[in-house]
Parts: sequence; structure tokens; C-alpha cells
Amino acid sequence: MSQFAGPRALADVHNGTIIAVVEIAAPPDRVFRALSSAEITQWWGDDQTYRTDSWECDLRVGGRWRAGGKSADGNPYYVEGEYLEVDPPHRLVQTWCAGWDPGEPTVLSYYLEDTKVGTRLTIRHDGFKPRRESCEAHTSGWERVLGWLKAYFEANVSQSGARVQSE
Repeated sequence: MSQFAGPRALADVHNGTIIAVVEIAAPPDRVFRALSSAEITQWWGDDQTYRTDSWECDLRVGGRWRAGGKSADGNPYYVEGEYLEVDPPHRLVQTWCAGWDPGEPTVLSYYLEDTKVGTRLTIRHDGFKPRRESCEAHTSGWERVLGWLKAYFEANVSQSGARVQSE
């Protein structure tokens, strides 16, 4: 059993903002890399919902990123955007344009804080106003995604018997 509580996500649907938090037994640079590299294809998704199988990025302010994959029923999906801030391993801010969610781009911010036993990752996802249903759906989605990320690092810890270290 993990020493950390599971991920939590809350939405302020009136203002169109989501906050999600998870604690992970890995240092911030490892978590940052898992969020900003092709390593995403190793953990983002599962066979019951969707699985990310492609990743492209130019990790710099103004650089573009794109993730794609297939849903459980075989339908393709993508999400893409542009990096607005890149401050490894503490902060990553990017626009979020999901192919399944028409509307203005939203802004996704990752904040990584070093703790005694790993990283506290906080996500702030803004810009859903007035799309209440999209905000609610993304809230449960972020809780699921952070669960996959946490499980990915927990599997690495249990395989090695120790905290995932920086490479």
C-alpha cells in the first residue's frame, strides 16, 4: 500500500478552473520528465478508457506539443498546445486544445514541489468558463490521469525496492 493518499481533483465550475493534487515517491526532475517527454506513452492511459501512444514536443517557450492515441473502442483522439512557461523541474505551463472538446484553448499548469519523500504535483487547469460540462469531465479525467502517473512511479519503486532516483 502506498504511503501517499490518492490523487484529488476539485472544480470551480462557476469560474471554469480545476485544481488537482497528487504526491509521488519520485524526485521532481523525474516527475517533470514523465510529464514532458515520450515517457508519457508509458503511463498515460489504460485499456478500459484510452491509451496515449504518440507524443511530439518542442520543450521550450513557444514550442508545440501533441499527444495522440486511441480510446477503448478504437477511436483516435489527440490533444495539443503550446508551451507558455518551461521551468524544469518546478513548473510547466501550456495551452490545451483537445480534439474532442471544441471551444477556446484552456491553460494547463503543472507545479512540482520537492517533499521529504518525493514530489507534490499540483495541476491548475483554467479557461473552461462557460463550458461547465467540459470542466466537470476534465476534473474526473485529471484525477484518473494523476492516478496513472502515481501508479507508474509506484510500479517502478516496487520493482527496484527503492525510491525512483534521478538519472
